[in-house]
Amino acid sequence: MYKFLSSFVVLFFIACYANAQEAKLQTIASNGWANNSVNTVIFRKNALTTFKNTQYAAYYDEEQFVVLAKRKINSNRWEVSRSQYKGDATDAHKSISIMVDGDGFLHLAWGQHNNSLNYAKAVKAGSLTMGDKQQMIGKKENKVSYPEFYKMDNGDILFFYRDGGSGNGNLMINRYSLKTKKWVSIQDNLIDGQGKRNAYIQTTVDVKGIIHVSWVWRENPDVASNHDLCYAKSVDGGLTWQKSTGEKYQLPINASNAEYALKIPQNSELINQTSMFADEKGNPFIATYWREQGESIPQYHIVYRTNNQWKASNLGFRKTPFTLSGGGTKKIPISRPQLITWKKNNEIAVALIFRDIERENKVSIAISNAIDGGKWESRDLTSESVGEWEPTLDSELWSAKKILSLFVQKVEQVDGEGKANNKPTRVQVLTWKP
Repeated sequence: MYKFLSSFVVLFFIACYANAQEAKLQTIASNGWANNSVNTVIFRKNALTTFKNTQYAAYYDEEQFVVLAKRKINSNRWEVSRSQYKGDATDAHKSISIMVDGDGFLHLAWGQHNNSLNYAKAVKAGSLTMGDKQQMIGKKENKVSYPEFYKMDNGDILFFYRDGGSGNGNLMINRYSLKTKKWVSIQDNLIDGQGKRNAYIQTTVDVKGIIHVSWVWRENPDVASNHDLCYAKSVDGGLTWQKSTGEKYQLPINASNAEYALKIPQNSELINQTSMFADEKGNPFIATYWREQGESIPQYHIVYRTNNQWKASNLGFRKTPFTLSGGGTKKIPISRPQLITWKKNNEIAVALIFRDIERENKVSIAISNAIDGGKWESRDLTSESVGEWEPTLDSELWSAKKILSLFVQKVEQVDGEGKANNKPTRVQVLTWKP
């Protein structure tokens, strides 16, 4: 009898421990700016990033200063350092992006929305202390929006940004070289809006070092003018670009020569700046949402390419209609989604990370063990609401260890770039492993 009870207790403990490890929340600090979604917008690349055994984080505090933090992986202790830099956190576009280069130096960009470049580099490897603000190239750096860092397999860093405004901006790419310790321009206007439109992109670099870019076109500042989903990739670090078929692009890419992964008309509630991922074979997966023609409810979709053809999967589990229109940062009942994939039993397993008012605005995840025809099952990773939070993940940690690490903070977004009047909230990291 006692042996049975002892075994039961052990099994019960193991089961509870395993469940606890499925989604673990750690608090970095309790003073995160929460009066809009600037700390949690999905186009932060990155809010979290890992180099070797150290994870870094960045956020605005209640006084709008840029705060940097780091910890050893699996440690509960965070070293937190408020930088000398302050950003206009009242504009939710002006997010903070970080990356660590192959030598261990932290790079930081912040406070960008059609204004001069804010960029700094750490004073030494592994340090949270940032040096003076500096230029990268010194040209086309006075109308910068959406700074995004991506690391290449040799430790160099790519810097993507938009030059110009909504509806007439162009995509720029710089590259930081470990050998020269300098930035060079890789692409000056890779995707050209021709003065009529601009591309809202999402990017990923796969395990082979191939850069994948997808985008929607927007005709004007009204989000309702988003349309179509396009694609390009580069196998040589961004110097030349090609379609999924291998056909080379004549640069710059524009509306007439772009590869269209899927045609989606304007006024479809198609969102911009979502996320994408590429599996071990280099197959691209794009996560987004829109409302299909004849339907009233925007649904999450995954557009992906396998077996030399583009496909679209409608997850179809949402039940609440809404519409998108107007400018500025919107208060939307669902978040833009993040996406990860992994191989399972010779199938491509997929997880979509999101937030939906239907699920009480918790951090949620939808999982399919097979992208082609598999069923989707949704669950919540938090027990409390995170407001208008959107998912941003540590892409370096996922690529290295298949551990999902999410930046989490409860925030409120007032529609049309409004500002709430909230007390600061906890800045946290959620860890989950499939």
